Amino acid sequence: MRARVPVAYSSGFNPHPRISYAGAAPTGAASEAEYLEIGLAQQVRPEAVRKALDDALPPGLDVLEAVTSAGGSLADRLTASLWRMSLVGSSDEQLRAAVVDFLGHEQVEVERMTKKGLRTFDCRAAVVSLNPPDDPGPERECAILEVVLRHGTPSVRPDDVLAGLRASAGLEVGTAPLYERLAQGPLDSLTGLVGDPLALDRDTA
Repeated sequence: MRARVPVAYSSGFNPHPRISYAGAAPTGAASEAEYLEIGLAQQVRPEAVRKALDDALPPGLDVLEAVTSAGGSLADRLTASLWRMSLVGSSDEQLRAAVVDFLGHEQVEVERMTKKGLRTFDCRAAVVSLNPPDDPGPERECAILEVVLRHGTPSVRPDDVLAGLRASAGLEVGTAPLYERLAQGPLDSLTGLVGDPLALDRDTA
């Protein structure tokens, strides 16, 4: 590895580096909240691992933090994501009306092409919250929509929610929307907010 991090390898005839990507964002989406687990062959300070990885990556790919795991699976802590959708060609008023219509449905079916062909599934059940801007605000080039999505099977993505808004309320947008993940972690069932998945590791450090 270019970063010179002492990564551990699995045993057996064909060993692989012990690296696991948890909850990776879909292709084409921006993200500020990607996580991975790395098994090490020897003990190294987390900050040294962070700096080594960060220095080896190109500009724009930044490693913000490394912690020593307190145990358990990181993937099990990533139960929801907060996404920001920037939609060109839709006004705030149109978006608010579409959101009210979408949330008024118990089920909204959409279609997506998968490796096994065209699949139909409900995208409404995964939506914890769906929030357009409260106020019209200053003139801007696009409307902003924030959505908290519960992770599950099938995995519901921001583009599925947009397809659901189109199916339920006829919402149409102009050029390709921008999807940006702002956070992913444990879902607080009381507040509907996405928490910090590394909090447990910091508490036991």
